[in-house]
Amino acid sequence: MKDNAVLRVISKIIIPVILLFALYVQFHGDFGPGGGFQAGVIFAAGFILYGLVFGVEAVIRVVPPMVLRTMISAGLLLFTGVGFVTMVGGGRYLDYNVLLEDPLSGQHLGVFLVELGVGISVAAVMITVFIAFAGRERR
Repeated sequence: MKDNAVLRVISKIIIPVILLFALYVQFHGDFGPGGGFQAGVIFAAGFILYGLVFGVEAVIRVVPPMVLRTMISAGLLLFTGVGFVTMVGGGRYLDYNVLLEDPLSGQHLGVFLVELGVGISVAAVMITVFIAFAGRERR
């Protein structure tokens, strides 16, 4: 696939659209269908398409394994950190009402942060799984 010029050009056009749509799903997730998991999978799909067209080595150059591990950890820490902040604020784990003075605004902020953590982790895990399987030598 690496020598198919049409595929390379079309993928250069469509990959940014895929990533932009993933951001839309991420930031629109607390207002409608979608959220962190869906956005993470869509975001990872853009990088997987990039890897299928340009090679796994190109994905590793764009997103090195250390960055992926950091993203997985950061997403998990963001998710759990929101839960601990709510407990420190006097609520139960992930009781978003205590995040801000206005409970509705606290709910919005809490859902947004948790979904962002999920999205970051899911995207990084999916890209890592792709690299692990696609980067193996064929026998």
